[in-house]
Amino acid sequence: MELQCINRLEQALVAAFPAAKLPQGTHLSAELCPPGMEGDITVNCFRMTRFFATKPDVLAAKAAELLAADPDVEAASSVKGFVNVTLKTAALFRDTVADVPAILAAGVLPEEARKRIVIEYSAPNTNKPQHLGHVRNNTLGMSLASLLARVKHDVIPVNLVNDRGIHICKSMLAYMRFGNGATPESTGIKGDHFVGDYYVKYNSALSEQIKALREAQPELADKDNNELFLMTEIGAAAQEMLRKWEAGDEETVALWKKMNEWVFDGFNQTYQRMGVKFNKTFLESNTYLLGKDIVAQGLEKGVFDKREDGATIADLGKLGTKVVLRKDGTSVYITQDIGTTLLKQNEFSPDSQVWVVGDEQILHFQMLFKILEKMGYSWAKELFHMAYGMVNLPTGKMKSREGTVVDADDLFDEMHELAKNATLERLNGAEPPADLEERSEIIGMGALKFMLLKFNPRTTMMFDPQASLKFEGDTGPYVQYACARINSIERKAAERGFTVTSPKWELLTTAEERALALACATYPEALISAAEKKDCSVLVNYLLETAKAFNRFYRECQALNAENPEIREARLALCYAARDILTDGLATLTIGVPEAM
Repeated sequence: MELQCINRLEQALVAAFPAAKLPQGTHLSAELCPPGMEGDITVNCFRMTRFFATKPDVLAAKAAELLAADPDVEAASSVKGFVNVTLKTAALFRDTVADVPAILAAGVLPEEARKRIVIEYSAPNTNKPQHLGHVRNNTLGMSLASLLARVKHDVIPVNLVNDRGIHICKSMLAYMRFGNGATPESTGIKGDHFVGDYYVKYNSALSEQIKALREAQPELADKDNNELFLMTEIGAAAQEMLRKWEAGDEETVALWKKMNEWVFDGFNQTYQRMGVKFNKTFLESNTYLLGKDIVAQGLEKGVFDKREDGATIADLGKLGTKVVLRKDGTSVYITQDIGTTLLKQNEFSPDSQVWVVGDEQILHFQMLFKILEKMGYSWAKELFHMAYGMVNLPTGKMKSREGTVVDADDLFDEMHELAKNATLERLNGAEPPADLEERSEIIGMGALKFMLLKFNPRTTMMFDPQASLKFEGDTGPYVQYACARINSIERKAAERGFTVTSPKWELLTTAEERALALACATYPEALISAAEKKDCSVLVNYLLETAKAFNRFYRECQALNAENPEIREARLALCYAARDILTDGLATLTIGVPEAM
């Protein structure tokens, strides 16, 4: 919060303590007074004592003395190194919601703190549609990119699609054998689902052949399915198809390109529905050989070593040893990641790179970053893995095409229908609105994203579609409804000819009015804190608390039917301020607001 009394206090304290040395960019700040304490704001002197070369209670006592004499302050008292301050009404509103554009503009970093950041997320495979895990990944990635851009970082979102390998060949082989010339167009099936169905058919055929193999050769009982893969006819055929693809066989490559196009068409529809956009999409088919030359250079420089069996390894100390080239000279996954990381660094010249990848890959990224550090890349210290936990459903699955994975498109449809039903229930039999489908999509997708962002990314979470759509509680629709309610207030005000031109803020004296204004004023801190932590849940929790503050105000304070026109105008202005801040926060999380709910 940018409060004039705190700015004056800082100057006065510097004068009162000659030994004070405030580093450039360091300022005294205030935060909301904790519940149960007397006051509007609190100044934490523990954070500043090292700059003033004195004890917290001494600094707090002096601060309380100075603030008590400030023209904007009603009362100030020191409590164990803290100063609790009650502001005069006119000053409180002047320094908060009287200038909403200033609040919105304040939620940015100073120019010297802004960075150019590449964020890689999504990373689907082209052998099946995206699932609930991808939905969490996409939501985390797109919202983090939006948040960082909101505070004025230069953000470059990219995707790396796994479009090659044995798993891709499985879908291709199944299509050759069972497709009979069908296409997504001829069947009316979305492209990624169409290809995914053949991946399922392949696995079904493979299971049958493994079962037959075990029955025919009982001595294989101790072998797992992976060991038996190449002993089956269909497993060997898929491996041969991969060999042909890598050799550039025209027929194989043509089929691969055609099926990839089908999948990408499907992916694009999923991305469009979520609002996902990338500056660039990298394909593993173009990057899988990257890194081999870099590893060879590292071997010459002594960064890597040769193992007795001929494999190239990296000794990473406490992290262990990592193979970076197999004994036959072929790449492993981290080899490609080394090359792709350098490719992004060279192409975009970022100050930092971020990967949104599940927490099962924590060790992988620790090793990747350590390898790049060992290779002498100074920028390797600015690489960040945003690890996230699994997301589950209470039922274990919804409508899934593979029986175990929750399909993203099915989930979106489910959320849309749940939102539509919730909207119809609230109409109590009234005529459905003309924009029902659009409204249901905004509410349903907003509820999904909000719930996936509500928890720290590292949390393994349970996603309950029904609970996420409740209009009361810690949900996206709860915040959206606060905005929609204010939109309704604004429409009714316009119908009655009520305008807001010069609100007399000093007339707003209730605790609920003051609390809402103060909550609005802390929006910039929430934005910057969330961006610094790379954690959208910080912003989600801010929006929930601010929406709750609005609803407490709405219950206790009449706006449209206020006791006089001047109070009505001030309360309407307060409503609109809260709406604009909540809407901006939701937009930062890539969540829309329907005009009505």
